[in-house]
Amino acid sequence: MRTEARVVIGAVVAAVVLTGCTSPSPSPSPSPAPATETASGTLEQLAARAACHPVVSTDSAELRQANCTTADGRYVLATFATDRGQREWINEAKDYGGVYLVGRKWVAVGAQAVVTALHGRLGGSVETGTVHSGH
Repeated sequence: MRTEARVVIGAVVAAVVLTGCTSPSPSPSPSPAPATETASGTLEQLAARAACHPVVSTDSAELRQANCTTADGRYVLATFATDRGQREWINEAKDYGGVYLVGRKWVAVGAQAVVTALHGRLGGSVETGTVHSGH
């Protein structure tokens, strides 16, 4: 019975995290419906789907990162060679706050409104960083 309880608790925690219920939303508007399929591809392919002309700032074997500006606003789009590299990057970046749109081996980071618009084009899941009070 203890194992079943852990599974249920794990499922509830996962649902809360995935739906964004762990942090307050800046606006009461409902989340947009996700794109029918989460995008995949190179940095350039993802940028094209997001209607962005990427300005590449990092170009290495492990990470490619670009700045994008569209009618929706500015954001950073990054692609990763491995899932592990992506998760490590996100975990470190989330300490600085922000809103992250996460797909397989890619992430877009920007303001809530920008990420909401990108979510409709790229699919993926939305994660929110931790905002720390100043010391």
